[in-house]
Amino acid sequence: MNLPMNLRDLEYVVAVVEHGGFGRAAAACNVSQPTLSGQILKLEAELGLRLFERSGRAVRLEPRAQAVVAEARAALTAAANVAAAARAARDPFAGPLRVGMIATVAPYLLPLALPAAIKALPETPLHLIEDLTDRLLALMGDGAIDAAVIASDPGKGGFASVPLYEEPFYWVAARTRRGARRKTIGVDEIDGKRLLLLAEGHCLRDQALALCHAAKGPPGADVRAMSLETIRHLAAAGQGATLAPLLAFATWRRQNAELEGLRIVGRGASRLVRLVYPRNSPRRTAIETLAASLRGSAVRALAEV
Repeated sequence: MNLPMNLRDLEYVVAVVEHGGFGRAAAACNVSQPTLSGQILKLEAELGLRLFERSGRAVRLEPRAQAVVAEARAALTAAANVAAAARAARDPFAGPLRVGMIATVAPYLLPLALPAAIKALPETPLHLIEDLTDRLLALMGDGAIDAAVIASDPGKGGFASVPLYEEPFYWVAARTRRGARRKTIGVDEIDGKRLLLLAEGHCLRDQALALCHAAKGPPGADVRAMSLETIRHLAAAGQGATLAPLLAFATWRRQNAELEGLRIVGRGASRLVRLVYPRNSPRRTAIETLAASLRGSAVRALAEV
């Protein structure tokens, strides 16, 4: 059945749900309240379903209408994506580039790479989102972000992958008076019982656990922290040791953190950081320009460590 509804009507419905009333929704949509109310009544008649329960000034979404509102949100998002795709097809550098980045990369790569990236994309503001890998891939699949910097294989999902840099892992613990007498530690020497881990969902946690298969037993100091910076402070206080990628460890050393580290050698003792994006993205040129800039900044920083 073809319904003569339009996106504006769906916008009104979503606005009422988000703002909790017709008056506030009308103000947000820049229309009069009678206009908004009238269009919603018309839509309800077309759908054959009452969307809102009206009682005086109180407005409540009918339970049966929840699925309708969910589809309305999806339709509005799809329409916005159509407009964005058309704009990007005309000029891939036009408009903000929405980039996700995992939390074990962002605080250590961005200070080094952001100035050059902004210079490389002068007409393309960067909108950055920090989150876990799975969430970033989901956002990208939904069209909510254009690309993501991650440190694991994105798997099958229609994503293109651009390698940025490979960085070794370091075994990091509180600095001792005598200091480190060696520079490296083998994978089979890692003491898993001292290992401080990030919470589930962080790829660095999975990589640390994978290394522990060759270590001296399972992790025993698992605090499940949400931030690598939290782990850093715990390690500096002598509460255990942690696995840190080189850019993070180099940042801590520059900040005079009370830590020392040994480069881990052996299988699985490094990670590949990559930028991924949808294979059919109309913004491919802008994304690959960003990737080249990030790669250059990271390679220079790693060479200086």
